[in-house]
Parts: sequence; structure tokens; C-alpha cells
Amino acid sequence: MSEKIDVLLATYNGEKYLREQIDSILNQTYKNIRLVISDDCSKDGTCKILEEYEKKDERVEIHLQKENLGYIKNFEYLLRQVKNNLYMLSDQDDVWLPEKIEKSADVLKREKADLVYADLEVVDQNLTTVYPSFGDFMLLNRKIKKMSNPGKSTQTVWVTEKGNWKSNYLYNCVTGCTLLSKKKFIKDILPLPCNSKYMVHDYWMAVVVSSKGRLAYMTEKYIKYRQHGNNQIGTDKISHKFKKLDQVRDLFLDVKLGVFGSYVENNNRFPKEVQKLNTEAYEYFKMLTKKKNFNFKGWTTFHKLYKYETFIYYLENFCILNLPLIGRGLFNIRYVCLKLLKKRK
Repeated sequence: MSEKIDVLLATYNGEKYLREQIDSILNQTYKNIRLVISDDCSKDGTCKILEEYEKKDERVEIHLQKENLGYIKNFEYLLRQVKNNLYMLSDQDDVWLPEKIEKSADVLKREKADLVYADLEVVDQNLTTVYPSFGDFMLLNRKIKKMSNPGKSTQTVWVTEKGNWKSNYLYNCVTGCTLLSKKKFIKDILPLPCNSKYMVHDYWMAVVVSSKGRLAYMTEKYIKYRQHGNNQIGTDKISHKFKKLDQVRDLFLDVKLGVFGSYVENNNRFPKEVQKLNTEAYEYFKMLTKKKNFNFKGWTTFHKLYKYETFIYYLENFCILNLPLIGRGLFNIRYVCLKLLKKRK
């Protein structure tokens, strides 16, 4: 018999799409699951729907919170409920394709991985395709592939070797709703950092597991990742909306200070080799907030962080962060060109 897997679903005012998501989980080809749902004080009909499913399927277990925990703490609560050796995360408004759990479990076993994650198909509220590949749209696939072991990877599965913390250190490549991982890492993951909106739960989980274990990425898509009025941030490239480079730079610095601030606050949970870089990087980005035009101080820190990137990405980020006086002119030219292209279309 297949190993039982805990599927963790956090809900809050999700009645509109919830039935479709729960049905897609319960109707998986992989049947041996325990669906654990924690509702964070919903004010709509979510709880009624959950109670209905708990009555008709013994695999469903619901927990109704008595006070609002917030998104991060609700997921933390769910992680503390894991009983089996393997668990997955789920959003309340997506749709899982029938083989999602089966394929994830197969890859985890075959590749001897500690965490499996995957690409997604981005859809609108009616499940119409918006972007065929989330990984391509968000430029994650090229980053994941670069960090993967060419000797171990295939066309559809890219493997990152044990302890390669660089794969998720600078930015989050793991989308939580695609994740299958092992219970043994939860003790290292908890408690989840919650002092920065940029250090989300799946980002932290990926950093922790990648620093200790082996990751496998599936390029095939087994989730319809629904984007609608309440969750557009999932694919929202905020910086593309800005008209000035200084707005982009401020956002970049805000994100990095949030991420590395969380790292520093949890420094004792990192390998010793990473602890020094955490502090060094945080001080570097903090220093950049005081540099408005030119900066060459701390170039070695920048290089340590971005040396795994493509040359163009490396150069763009160096100009934005360290040479904004030059970058402003280039950004203005780019903005005007993009505007002209849109008019021609």
C-alpha cells in the first residue's frame, strides 16, 4: 500500500472556489491521503462547506480556529498537525490535476529527494490559461536550471544536490502549493519568521530544506494556479508598473532588507558558512539605502550574492542598486521604448 500523505489546506473566506479545490484533492489518483484543513475564522460559508466534506469523507479533518491567526500562523498551525512522514501544502482556490500527488511522490522516491516542487499553469477565475508556465513568466526556470545538477537532471525533473542553499537564498523559487516534503524538517522550519511580508512561509521552508536536503523540480504542471481579485499578487510583477528607477530600487531594497533581516533574526538556524553572509548582506543593503547616486563599496558582497546569475541580470541589478545615476537614464530610455511598442500594437 502507498504511504499516507498529509495534505495541509489553510482556508479563509474561500467559499467561492473551495469545493472545486477540495474535490480535486480528494479525487486524486493517489488515494492514501489525510486532508487537514484549518479555517482562520471565515465569515462566509467556508466552515459549512468544510463540515459537509468532513462528514462525507473520512480522510478530511477540519480545525476551526477560535481567533484569527493570520495567514502565516495558520500554516504554522497546520505544520504542527502533521502526523505522517510526508506532507503537501495547498491553497484554497486552485485546482489540482488528478496525478499531482502521485507524480510528486514518484519523483521524491526516485530522486531520493527531501522536497519536490513544480511549475504551474496560471489561470484566471474561470480556469482559462493566462500563462502556460509560471516558472517562465516569473523567470524562475532559468534560475532553477542553473542551480541544478546536469548529471542528475532530466528534461522534466531538475535535481538540486543536498546542501545547495544557494538555490533559494536570494529569491524564492518554490511555490508552496506545489510542495511535497518530509516531516523530519518541520522541527527546523518552525517557528516561521513573520516580521517581514517578503519572507513568506514557502520561501522560508525552501531555504531551510535546501540547506540540509536534496530538492527536485518538476517542469510539468499539475496545478491550475488561479489568479483572481483577491490573490493577484501571486503573479504581480510590481516593479514593471513603476515609471521611475528610484521606485524600482526602493522596492528592491525593501525586499532584500525584509528577507535578510529575517535571515539575521534566525541566524542560529543556518549553517555556519551562511551566517556570516546573512549579516554581511543585510548590512550591505542597509548601507545602499543611504547611497542615492553612486556606490562601489561592498562590491564583493554583491558579487557573492549575484555571481550565479546571467551576466545581463547581474549587470542590471548592479546598475539599479549601485549606479542609480546611470541607471535612471537607461531606465527612462527603456520606459519610452516600451511605451512606443505598446502604441504600435
